[in-house]
Amino acid sequence: MKLQNYVNGEWVTASGGFVDLHDASTGDVVATCSSHGLDMRRILDHSRGVGGPNLRNLTFHERGLMLKAIAQHLGQFKDEFYELSLATGATKSDTWIDVDGGFATLFVYASKGRRELPDAHHIVDGPPEIVSRNGTFVGQHIFVPREGVAVQINAFNFPCWGMLEKLATSLLAGVPAVVKPATASAYLSERVFRRIIESGIVPEGAVQLVCGSLGDMLDHVSCQDAVVFTGSASTGHKLATHPEIVANATRFVAETDSLNCSILGKDAAPGSPEFDLFVKEIAAEMTVKTGQKCTAIRRAIVPSNYIEEVEGALAERLEKVVIGNPRSDGVAMGPLVGLAQRDDVNARVRELGQEAEIVYGGGQEFPLVDADMGKGAFVAPTLLRMREGGSDEAVHRVEAFGPVTTLIPYSSTNDAIDLARKGEGSLVGSLFTHDAKIAREMVYGTACYHGRLALINRDCAKESTGHGSPLPHLVHGGPGRAGGGEELGGIRSVMHYMQRTALQGSPAMLAEITDVWQKGAHEITGAEHPFRKHFEDLAIGTTLHTESREINLKDVEAFAALTGDTFYAHMDEEAAKANPFFEGRVAHGYLILSAAAGLFVDPAPGPVLANYGLENLNFSKPVYPGDRIQVRLTCKQKTERIGAGYGEVRWDVEVTNQEGEPVATYDLLTMNAMRG
Repeated sequence: MKLQNYVNGEWVTASGGFVDLHDASTGDVVATCSSHGLDMRRILDHSRGVGGPNLRNLTFHERGLMLKAIAQHLGQFKDEFYELSLATGATKSDTWIDVDGGFATLFVYASKGRRELPDAHHIVDGPPEIVSRNGTFVGQHIFVPREGVAVQINAFNFPCWGMLEKLATSLLAGVPAVVKPATASAYLSERVFRRIIESGIVPEGAVQLVCGSLGDMLDHVSCQDAVVFTGSASTGHKLATHPEIVANATRFVAETDSLNCSILGKDAAPGSPEFDLFVKEIAAEMTVKTGQKCTAIRRAIVPSNYIEEVEGALAERLEKVVIGNPRSDGVAMGPLVGLAQRDDVNARVRELGQEAEIVYGGGQEFPLVDADMGKGAFVAPTLLRMREGGSDEAVHRVEAFGPVTTLIPYSSTNDAIDLARKGEGSLVGSLFTHDAKIAREMVYGTACYHGRLALINRDCAKESTGHGSPLPHLVHGGPGRAGGGEELGGIRSVMHYMQRTALQGSPAMLAEITDVWQKGAHEITGAEHPFRKHFEDLAIGTTLHTESREINLKDVEAFAALTGDTFYAHMDEEAAKANPFFEGRVAHGYLILSAAAGLFVDPAPGPVLANYGLENLNFSKPVYPGDRIQVRLTCKQKTERIGAGYGEVRWDVEVTNQEGEPVATYDLLTMNAMRG
């Protein structure tokens, strides 16, 4: 089949220059692809001019619901994707990581977009900055979507997940994407993408697909665009230094292959749970996806007195691995993605072999199930071991992107830290130890060289996702050789597609612009209690100033008796006076909150359905028996829950004493019904 490109709102077949894409196990041609004849400038213009406005017209919550709908739609075609994935050399369990992992990432970002972001087109970043004496001139940071396009260049090893994780973050940010799948496995990416387009869920221009070469696309990037890359460190460097990317300061986010390490703690002796977990994890990382994972363990750093046992235990595990055509029952490891990749891995093993000894695998002949060694891209799991007293330059520089790991002995914790750091930046490192002191020393010695550290032991192993499993909630990226980017990391990765801008002006002006009330902005007062207003009738800035109430000694003692909180500062006059912060007995902070609620709550049934939280609480001044408190309650921010029949309201609450001095401030969170 000829793969097509989806550009400018239609499926297009290239005009020539097709290359064959082969089944990794049989060598048969699966598809052909090309982007020859495409107008790359026009493609970018379509994203910017059509896709961008269409996406930015949606709020974050609407975009989150869009991601959820995409994931649900794609789930109907799971078996189809599974079948096609076999041609890439992936086993059934490998495919589960790629396909189901991609769907799960969409669901996570759909949820995070609706829980952590406002139902708006911008994000208010942090509290206001007071930059003037009287508070009439303030600063506020906001995030807005950039008005460009995300050029997303994916790797061959995860044709589904790799594409969907990037789309989840850029679409949630409101930035359209041009997807460029890796050529070797583009047939699976194209099929998943085709199902997305057929669904009609995404707006016109929000996503485009280029199968084959990007041609001169990067010659046309602008300061509003982003180039997001997953692949080899050498290719990442070439892209990052493209003249137009440099000249325009085009945002460049890279996640590149790195020489990830796993360290066995000195406490994890043979026979310990951590020793067994370490061996199991290395064997898994060598064989899952045939070692073609950017997070795979390339360097196993082991106490020198345990290295013989580790080597033997690994060899025993690897001996049981069944290699062959992933369509056959019992096969645990398939081929590499193609013959070129096989040749590259074998060349890298020979390079590593100049400094390290091959202690398992490495041969050209080994048992295969339902496969021909001459046609498929098969490589045996290969374990190397550093030679005593030899140079270790290559093992910290050369990566065989396949089922290859090198054992490296160490003598002390500091020695292990130095070895880990020699990778010059990794996506992930892992440590197997039950000793918290060792773990602490390792973390603070290596964290600055890693994007993620997995600390695995008997306490968390059953629920651990393991060394090599990136999660959408956590950073997936790393410094140095790992590319310096963060493809994932919850909402952090969404921000790569957005612009942080500092606004300066009056509180009233900034409140009007950001839809978040702040102190000093206009207050809207009236006869009707704010709690009597339905969600859509409640304006930002709607304010209630309550009557005042005296807090007396009987209140304090009754509250202590009711709650059991008899802390001396509330009950003992002399002891309270001895405290440098107090002049005598003080009211409980939570008594002040309860009394404040009594002042502002409207008791009758109405639009307020529930109080579901209180945030940013600060007690700024003590309240003494005899003081009078008063409350200002202001509607600060509103977030509609689409389709739920209610919205969330954030109220700015300030409790003051008889001198008008704030004694407590906090945000109150309520659920307010919508009309009808």
